[in-house]
Amino acid sequence: MFEGGNPDMSALLAQAQRLQEELVTAQAELAEARVQGSAASGLVTATVSGTGELLAVSIKPEACDPDDAETLGDMVVAAVRDATDQAGALAAEQMNPLAGGLGALGAPGNPPDTEGGSPSGFSLPR
Repeated sequence: MFEGGNPDMSALLAQAQRLQEELVTAQAELAEARVQGSAASGLVTATVSGTGELLAVSIKPEACDPDDAETLGDMVVAAVRDATDQAGALAAEQMNPLAGGLGALGAPGNPPDTEGGSPSGFSLPR
């Protein structure tokens, strides 16, 4: 990729284009992915997209105690948090290999992310 110490710009641009295409594909796959989380042994389940968008909440009748609505609220939050954490893990799994390819472009001062972890926007306040 480097000839005489200078980067081959056409090779860099081709690699950047490939990475962009892979990123767009991965983002589309995440948007279509569905992840479920649950709380209280499955009494409450939440479904989110791979991008973390809340799509559905399911509550079994036995979870509904009219004298204890606060516990039901806590179960909903826990199920949504579980599903969102799983969506973040899925996104990291699909996106981290692509982020590693950015460092291969040879841009000075832009090493690949080696920390891992979930992308921003995938956590609820605790």
